[in-house]
Amino acid sequence: MKKAVNHIYLIVLLSILSSVAPIATDTYIPSIPEIASDFNVTIEKIELTLSIFLIGFSIGQIFGGPISDRIGRRKSSLFGLMGFAFFSFIMIFSSTIYELWLYRFFEAIFGGIVVVNAMAVVRDKFHGTEAAKVFSLIGTIRSIAPLIAPAIGSLIIHFFSWQAVFLYLTLYALFTAFLIYKDLDESYTYVKQSIYQSYKMVLTHKTAMKAMLTLALGFSGFFIFIAKSSFIYIEYFKISTDYFPLFFGFNFIILIGMIKVNIEFLKKFNPIDLVKYSLLIQIITGVVWIINYNEPSLTIIMILMATYMSMMAFVFGNCMALALEHFSQNAGVASGVVGVLQFGLGAIISSIALVFHSNSFLAIGVSITLISIIAFLIIRTYK
Repeated sequence: MKKAVNHIYLIVLLSILSSVAPIATDTYIPSIPEIASDFNVTIEKIELTLSIFLIGFSIGQIFGGPISDRIGRRKSSLFGLMGFAFFSFIMIFSSTIYELWLYRFFEAIFGGIVVVNAMAVVRDKFHGTEAAKVFSLIGTIRSIAPLIAPAIGSLIIHFFSWQAVFLYLTLYALFTAFLIYKDLDESYTYVKQSIYQSYKMVLTHKTAMKAMLTLALGFSGFFIFIAKSSFIYIEYFKISTDYFPLFFGFNFIILIGMIKVNIEFLKKFNPIDLVKYSLLIQIITGVVWIINYNEPSLTIIMILMATYMSMMAFVFGNCMALALEHFSQNAGVASGVVGVLQFGLGAIISSIALVFHSNSFLAIGVSITLISIIAFLIIRTYK
Protein backbone atom coordinates (compact mmCIF):
# COMPACT_ATOMS: atom_id res chain seq x y z
CA MET A 1 0.00 0.00 0.00
CA LYS A 2 1.36 3.40 -0.99
CA LYS A 3 1.08 6.12 1.62
CA ALA A 4 -0.63 9.37 0.67
CA VAL A 5 2.02 11.48 2.38
CA ASN A 6 4.57 10.32 -0.21
CA HIS A 7 2.44 11.53 -3.09
CA ILE A 8 1.67 15.14 -2.26
CA TYR A 9 2.33 16.46 -5.76
CA LEU A 10 0.23 13.66 -7.29
CA ILE A 11 -2.66 14.61 -4.99
CA VAL A 12 -2.31 18.29 -5.98
CA LEU A 13 -2.20 17.36 -9.67
CA LEU A 14 -5.28 15.14 -9.40
CA SER A 15 -7.06 17.89 -7.46
CA ILE A 16 -6.40 20.35 -10.29
CA LEU A 17 -7.59 17.76 -12.81
CA SER A 18 -10.79 16.99 -10.91
CA SER A 19 -11.54 20.70 -10.37
CA VAL A 20 -12.82 21.11 -13.92
CA ALA A 21 -16.45 20.93 -12.75
CA PRO A 22 -16.32 23.41 -9.83
CA ILE A 23 -14.15 25.80 -11.87
CA ALA A 24 -16.57 25.60 -14.82
CA THR A 25 -19.66 26.21 -12.67
CA ASP A 26 -18.56 28.46 -9.81
CA THR A 27 -16.41 30.92 -11.78
CA TYR A 28 -19.41 31.78 -13.86
CA ILE A 29 -22.04 32.08 -11.11
CA PRO A 30 -21.44 35.82 -10.41
CA SER A 31 -21.93 36.59 -14.11
CA ILE A 32 -25.37 34.91 -14.34
CA PRO A 33 -27.37 38.18 -13.91
CA GLU A 34 -25.21 39.93 -16.53
CA ILE A 35 -25.58 37.06 -19.01
CA ALA A 36 -29.37 37.05 -18.49
CA SER A 37 -29.46 40.79 -19.17
CA ASP A 38 -27.22 40.48 -22.23
CA PHE A 39 -29.40 37.76 -23.79
CA ASN A 40 -32.59 39.48 -22.60
CA VAL A 41 -33.90 36.35 -20.83
CA THR A 42 -34.97 35.56 -17.27
CA ILE A 43 -32.32 34.54 -14.77
CA GLU A 44 -33.84 31.05 -14.50
CA LYS A 45 -32.87 30.34 -18.13
CA ILE A 46 -29.25 31.12 -17.34
CA GLU A 47 -29.40 29.12 -14.10
CA LEU A 48 -30.60 26.26 -16.30
CA THR A 49 -27.15 26.15 -17.92
CA LEU A 50 -25.87 24.74 -14.62
CA SER A 51 -28.23 21.79 -14.98
CA ILE A 52 -27.34 21.46 -18.67
CA PHE A 53 -23.69 21.34 -17.66
CA LEU A 54 -24.38 18.53 -15.19
CA ILE A 55 -26.27 16.50 -17.81
CA GLY A 56 -23.43 16.86 -20.30
CA PHE A 57 -20.91 16.16 -17.56
CA SER A 58 -22.74 12.92 -16.75
CA ILE A 59 -22.82 11.82 -20.39
CA GLY A 60 -19.12 12.57 -20.70
CA GLN A 61 -18.38 10.24 -17.82
CA ILE A 62 -20.36 7.42 -19.44
CA PHE A 63 -17.87 7.51 -22.31
CA GLY A 64 -14.96 8.69 -20.20
CA GLY A 65 -14.86 5.56 -18.03
CA PRO A 66 -14.36 3.05 -20.90
CA ILE A 67 -11.98 5.44 -22.69
CA SER A 68 -9.88 5.71 -19.54
CA ASP A 69 -9.78 1.94 -19.07
CA ARG A 70 -8.93 1.42 -22.75
CA ILE A 71 -6.30 4.08 -23.62
CA GLY A 72 -5.12 5.05 -20.14
CA ARG A 73 -5.60 7.85 -17.63
CA ARG A 74 -3.05 10.22 -19.17
CA LYS A 75 -4.19 10.15 -22.82
CA SER A 76 -7.83 10.25 -21.83
CA SER A 77 -7.22 13.31 -19.64
CA LEU A 78 -5.45 15.17 -22.44
CA PHE A 79 -8.22 14.36 -24.93
CA GLY A 80 -10.90 15.64 -22.56
CA LEU A 81 -9.01 18.80 -21.60
CA MET A 82 -8.45 19.84 -25.21
CA GLY A 83 -12.13 19.37 -26.03
CA PHE A 84 -13.13 21.30 -22.92
CA ALA A 85 -10.81 24.16 -23.89
CA PHE A 86 -12.20 24.29 -27.44
CA PHE A 87 -15.87 24.57 -26.45
CA SER A 88 -15.09 27.01 -23.64
CA PHE A 89 -13.46 29.24 -26.23
CA ILE A 90 -16.21 29.17 -28.86
CA MET A 91 -18.79 29.89 -26.14
CA ILE A 92 -17.41 33.42 -26.17
CA PHE A 93 -19.04 33.92 -29.57
CA SER A 94 -22.54 32.75 -28.56
CA SER A 95 -25.20 35.04 -30.04
CA THR A 96 -28.31 33.35 -28.59
CA ILE A 97 -29.22 31.54 -25.40
CA TYR A 98 -29.60 28.33 -27.43
CA GLU A 99 -26.02 28.52 -28.67
CA LEU A 100 -24.87 29.05 -25.08
CA TRP A 101 -26.81 25.97 -23.98
CA LEU A 102 -25.37 23.89 -26.84
CA TYR A 103 -21.71 24.87 -26.33
CA ARG A 104 -22.08 24.50 -22.57
CA PHE A 105 -23.40 20.98 -23.11
CA PHE A 106 -20.42 19.88 -25.23
CA GLU A 107 -17.97 21.64 -22.92
CA ALA A 108 -19.42 19.55 -20.09
CA ILE A 109 -19.14 16.28 -22.04
CA PHE A 110 -15.38 16.74 -22.40
CA GLY A 111 -15.19 17.82 -18.76
CA GLY A 112 -16.80 14.50 -17.83
CA ILE A 113 -14.18 12.61 -19.83
CA VAL A 114 -11.52 14.46 -17.84
CA VAL A 115 -12.77 13.96 -14.30
CA VAL A 116 -13.11 10.16 -14.25
CA ASN A 117 -9.35 9.85 -14.61
CA ALA A 118 -8.54 11.60 -11.34
CA MET A 119 -10.69 9.19 -9.33
CA ALA A 120 -9.43 6.17 -11.31
CA VAL A 121 -5.79 7.05 -10.60
CA VAL A 122 -6.53 7.11 -6.86
CA ARG A 123 -8.14 3.66 -7.12
CA ASP A 124 -5.12 2.42 -9.08
CA LYS A 125 -2.70 3.49 -6.36
CA PHE A 126 -4.55 3.46 -3.01
CA HIS A 127 -6.96 1.17 -1.14
CA GLY A 128 -9.26 1.05 1.88
CA THR A 129 -8.97 3.74 4.53
CA GLU A 130 -5.89 5.12 2.81
CA ALA A 131 -7.98 5.72 -0.31
CA ALA A 132 -10.62 7.50 1.78
CA LYS A 133 -7.90 9.78 3.18
CA VAL A 134 -6.56 10.53 -0.29
CA PHE A 135 -10.04 11.31 -1.59
CA SER A 136 -10.50 13.62 1.40
CA LEU A 137 -7.16 15.33 0.75
CA ILE A 138 -8.13 15.83 -2.89
CA GLY A 139 -11.44 17.19 -1.63
CA THR A 140 -9.59 19.65 0.60
CA ILE A 141 -7.48 21.04 -2.23
CA ARG A 142 -10.33 20.89 -4.72
CA SER A 143 -12.53 22.85 -2.33
CA ILE A 144 -10.20 25.79 -2.86
CA ALA A 145 -11.55 25.96 -6.42
CA PRO A 146 -15.16 26.86 -5.51
CA LEU A 147 -13.76 29.07 -2.77
CA ILE A 148 -11.74 31.27 -5.11
CA ALA A 149 -13.62 30.65 -8.38
CA PRO A 150 -16.51 33.08 -7.62
CA ALA A 151 -13.94 35.69 -6.55
CA ILE A 152 -12.12 35.23 -9.85
CA GLY A 153 -15.43 35.41 -11.71
CA SER A 154 -16.45 38.58 -9.87
CA LEU A 155 -13.07 40.14 -10.55
CA ILE A 156 -13.30 39.28 -14.24
CA ILE A 157 -16.79 40.74 -14.75
CA HIS A 158 -15.84 43.81 -12.70
CA PHE A 159 -13.34 44.77 -15.41
CA PHE A 160 -14.55 42.82 -18.45
CA SER A 161 -17.70 41.29 -19.95
CA TRP A 162 -18.98 37.79 -19.14
CA GLN A 163 -17.20 36.39 -22.22
CA ALA A 164 -13.88 36.81 -20.41
CA VAL A 165 -15.00 34.16 -17.89
CA PHE A 166 -15.00 31.53 -20.64
CA LEU A 167 -11.62 32.71 -21.90
CA TYR A 168 -10.36 32.04 -18.37
CA LEU A 169 -11.85 28.51 -18.49
CA THR A 170 -10.07 27.93 -21.80
CA LEU A 171 -6.71 28.92 -20.34
CA TYR A 172 -7.32 26.82 -17.22
CA ALA A 173 -7.91 23.71 -19.31
CA LEU A 174 -4.82 24.30 -21.46
CA PHE A 175 -2.63 24.86 -18.41
CA THR A 176 -3.93 21.67 -16.79
CA ALA A 177 -3.27 19.74 -20.01
CA PHE A 178 0.33 20.97 -19.93
CA LEU A 179 0.79 19.69 -16.35
CA ILE A 180 -0.79 16.32 -17.15
CA TYR A 181 1.37 15.87 -20.24
CA LYS A 182 4.51 16.75 -18.29
CA ASP A 183 3.98 15.06 -14.92
CA LEU A 184 1.25 12.38 -14.81
CA ASP A 185 2.60 8.83 -15.04
CA GLU A 186 0.33 6.15 -16.44
CA SER A 187 -1.15 3.98 -13.67
CA TYR A 188 -3.78 1.75 -15.27
CA THR A 189 -3.51 -1.93 -16.15
CA TYR A 190 -5.24 -2.86 -19.39
CA VAL A 191 -7.82 -5.64 -19.06
CA LYS A 192 -9.43 -7.09 -22.17
CA GLN A 193 -13.11 -6.72 -21.41
CA SER A 194 -16.05 -5.36 -23.39
CA ILE A 195 -17.69 -2.11 -22.38
CA TYR A 196 -20.92 -4.05 -21.75
CA GLN A 197 -19.17 -6.47 -19.40
CA SER A 198 -17.46 -3.62 -17.55
CA TYR A 199 -20.67 -1.72 -16.96
CA LYS A 200 -22.58 -4.88 -16.06
CA MET A 201 -19.99 -5.74 -13.41
CA VAL A 202 -20.27 -2.28 -11.86
CA LEU A 203 -24.02 -1.75 -12.13
CA THR A 204 -24.93 -5.15 -10.69
CA HIS A 205 -22.74 -4.75 -7.60
CA LYS A 206 -25.46 -3.96 -5.06
CA THR A 207 -23.17 -3.00 -2.18
CA ALA A 208 -21.13 -0.56 -4.26
CA MET A 209 -24.29 0.93 -5.78
CA LYS A 210 -25.57 1.88 -2.31
CA ALA A 211 -22.44 3.98 -1.69
CA MET A 212 -22.71 5.48 -5.19
CA LEU A 213 -26.37 6.46 -4.76
CA THR A 214 -25.68 7.98 -1.35
CA LEU A 215 -22.88 10.10 -2.84
CA ALA A 216 -25.09 11.11 -5.75
CA LEU A 217 -27.96 12.19 -3.51
CA GLY A 218 -25.59 14.09 -1.23
CA PHE A 219 -24.20 15.98 -4.18
CA SER A 220 -27.72 16.77 -5.41
CA GLY A 221 -28.52 18.66 -2.23
CA PHE A 222 -25.10 20.30 -2.37
CA PHE A 223 -25.68 21.44 -5.95
CA ILE A 224 -29.10 22.90 -5.18
CA PHE A 225 -27.30 25.40 -2.95
CA ILE A 226 -24.71 26.11 -5.64
CA ALA A 227 -27.42 26.66 -8.28
CA LYS A 228 -29.54 28.85 -5.99
CA SER A 229 -26.68 30.78 -4.35
CA SER A 230 -26.93 33.58 -6.91
CA PHE A 231 -30.66 33.95 -6.15
CA ILE A 232 -30.20 33.64 -2.38
CA TYR A 233 -27.42 36.20 -1.99
CA ILE A 234 -27.64 38.52 -5.01
CA GLU A 235 -31.37 38.51 -5.74
CA TYR A 236 -32.96 37.92 -2.30
CA PHE A 237 -30.50 39.53 0.11
CA LYS A 238 -29.28 42.14 -2.46
CA ILE A 239 -25.59 41.32 -1.94
CA SER A 240 -23.34 43.07 -4.47
CA THR A 241 -21.61 40.82 -7.00
CA ASP A 242 -18.32 42.21 -5.69
CA TYR A 243 -19.08 40.85 -2.20
CA PHE A 244 -20.83 37.67 -3.36
CA PRO A 245 -17.61 35.57 -3.24
CA LEU A 246 -17.18 36.37 0.46
CA PHE A 247 -20.60 34.99 1.33
CA PHE A 248 -20.37 32.07 -1.10
CA GLY A 249 -16.82 31.25 -0.04
CA PHE A 250 -17.81 31.05 3.63
CA ASN A 251 -19.45 27.69 2.89
CA PHE A 252 -16.26 26.27 1.46
CA ILE A 253 -14.08 27.53 4.29
CA ILE A 254 -16.26 25.50 6.67
CA LEU A 255 -16.20 22.60 4.20
CA ILE A 256 -12.39 22.55 4.14
CA GLY A 257 -12.34 22.53 7.94
CA MET A 258 -14.73 19.57 8.02
CA ILE A 259 -12.61 17.66 5.49
CA LYS A 260 -9.68 17.92 7.91
CA VAL A 261 -11.96 16.69 10.69
CA ASN A 262 -12.96 13.72 8.52
CA ILE A 263 -9.32 12.77 7.96
CA GLU A 264 -8.74 12.78 11.73
CA PHE A 265 -11.96 10.86 12.43
CA LEU A 266 -10.91 8.14 9.96
CA LYS A 267 -8.22 7.18 12.48
CA LYS A 268 -10.91 6.18 14.98
CA PHE A 269 -14.19 5.62 13.12
CA ASN A 270 -15.38 3.58 10.15
CA PRO A 271 -16.10 5.56 6.94
CA ILE A 272 -19.66 4.20 6.82
CA ASP A 273 -20.48 5.53 10.32
CA LEU A 274 -19.16 8.99 9.44
CA VAL A 275 -21.44 9.07 6.39
CA LYS A 276 -24.50 8.11 8.46
CA TYR A 277 -23.92 10.76 11.13
CA SER A 278 -23.30 13.48 8.53
CA LEU A 279 -26.58 12.66 6.78
CA LEU A 280 -28.46 12.89 10.09
CA ILE A 281 -26.99 16.37 10.59
CA GLN A 282 -28.14 17.32 7.07
CA ILE A 283 -31.67 16.15 7.85
CA ILE A 284 -31.78 18.26 11.02
CA THR A 285 -30.40 21.25 9.09
CA GLY A 286 -33.07 20.86 6.42
CA VAL A 287 -35.85 20.77 9.02
CA VAL A 288 -34.51 23.93 10.67
CA TRP A 289 -34.37 25.58 7.23
CA ILE A 290 -38.06 24.74 6.62
CA ILE A 291 -39.01 26.17 10.01
CA ASN A 292 -37.19 29.42 9.21
CA TYR A 293 -38.09 29.71 5.52
CA ASN A 294 -40.39 32.72 5.93
CA GLU A 295 -38.38 35.97 5.99
CA PRO A 296 -35.15 34.35 7.27
CA SER A 297 -32.19 36.41 8.40
CA LEU A 298 -28.96 36.43 6.42
CA THR A 299 -27.03 35.05 9.41
CA ILE A 300 -29.33 32.05 9.85
CA ILE A 301 -29.20 31.24 6.14
CA MET A 302 -25.41 31.41 6.08
CA ILE A 303 -25.12 29.08 9.08
CA LEU A 304 -27.61 26.55 7.68
CA MET A 305 -26.03 26.55 4.21
CA ALA A 306 -22.54 26.11 5.64
CA THR A 307 -23.68 23.31 7.94
CA TYR A 308 -25.45 21.38 5.20
CA MET A 309 -22.74 21.82 2.56
CA SER A 310 -19.89 21.03 4.97
CA MET A 311 -21.32 17.57 5.64
CA MET A 312 -20.24 16.63 2.11
CA ALA A 313 -16.75 16.49 3.62
CA PHE A 314 -17.79 13.20 5.21
CA VAL A 315 -19.98 11.96 2.36
CA PHE A 316 -17.73 12.46 -0.66
CA GLY A 317 -14.39 10.92 0.26
CA ASN A 318 -15.83 8.06 2.29
CA CYS A 319 -18.55 7.07 -0.19
CA MET A 320 -16.13 7.32 -3.10
CA ALA A 321 -13.66 5.00 -1.36
CA LEU A 322 -16.44 2.57 -0.36
CA ALA A 323 -17.74 2.47 -3.94
CA LEU A 324 -14.44 2.12 -5.85
CA GLU A 325 -12.86 -0.35 -3.42
CA HIS A 326 -14.79 -3.17 -5.13
CA PHE A 327 -13.34 -2.56 -8.62
CA SER A 328 -9.64 -3.17 -9.11
CA GLN A 329 -9.93 -3.86 -12.86
CA ASN A 330 -12.63 -1.40 -13.93
CA ALA A 331 -11.75 1.72 -11.94
CA GLY A 332 -12.40 4.00 -14.92
CA VAL A 333 -15.88 2.63 -15.59
CA ALA A 334 -16.68 2.55 -11.86
CA SER A 335 -15.55 6.17 -11.50
CA GLY A 336 -17.66 7.05 -14.51
CA VAL A 337 -20.76 5.42 -13.02
CA VAL A 338 -20.22 7.33 -9.77
CA GLY A 339 -19.93 10.54 -11.76
CA VAL A 340 -22.99 9.84 -13.89
CA LEU A 341 -25.10 9.18 -10.81
CA GLN A 342 -23.56 12.12 -8.95
CA PHE A 343 -23.96 14.74 -11.64
CA GLY A 344 -26.96 13.21 -13.40
CA LEU A 345 -29.08 13.18 -10.26
CA GLY A 346 -27.71 16.61 -9.42
CA ALA A 347 -28.94 17.90 -12.76
CA ILE A 348 -32.38 16.30 -12.49
CA ILE A 349 -33.03 17.26 -8.87
CA SER A 350 -31.67 20.80 -9.20
CA SER A 351 -33.78 21.27 -12.35
CA ILE A 352 -36.88 20.23 -10.41
CA ALA A 353 -35.93 22.69 -7.66
CA LEU A 354 -35.56 25.44 -10.27
CA VAL A 355 -39.00 24.64 -11.69
CA PHE A 356 -40.47 25.39 -8.26
CA HIS A 357 -38.54 28.66 -8.02
CA SER A 358 -40.25 31.27 -5.85
CA ASN A 359 -39.35 34.26 -3.73
CA SER A 360 -39.43 32.10 -0.58
CA PHE A 361 -36.97 29.42 0.54
CA LEU A 362 -39.52 26.67 1.25
CA ALA A 363 -38.83 24.64 -1.91
CA ILE A 364 -35.11 24.63 -1.12
CA GLY A 365 -35.69 23.40 2.43
CA VAL A 366 -38.10 20.64 1.43
CA SER A 367 -35.76 19.46 -1.35
CA ILE A 368 -32.60 19.16 0.76
CA THR A 369 -34.48 17.47 3.61
CA LEU A 370 -36.06 14.80 1.41
CA ILE A 371 -32.76 14.15 -0.36
CA SER A 372 -30.90 13.58 2.90
CA ILE A 373 -33.62 11.31 4.30
CA ILE A 374 -33.53 9.10 1.20
CA ALA A 375 -29.71 8.99 1.27
CA PHE A 376 -29.72 7.95 4.93
CA LEU A 377 -32.26 5.18 4.31
CA ILE A 378 -30.04 3.81 1.54
CA ILE A 379 -26.69 3.91 3.35
CA ARG A 380 -28.03 2.45 6.59
CA THR A 381 -28.44 -0.89 4.73
CA TYR A 382 -24.79 -0.89 3.55
CA LYS A 383 -22.93 -3.95 4.83
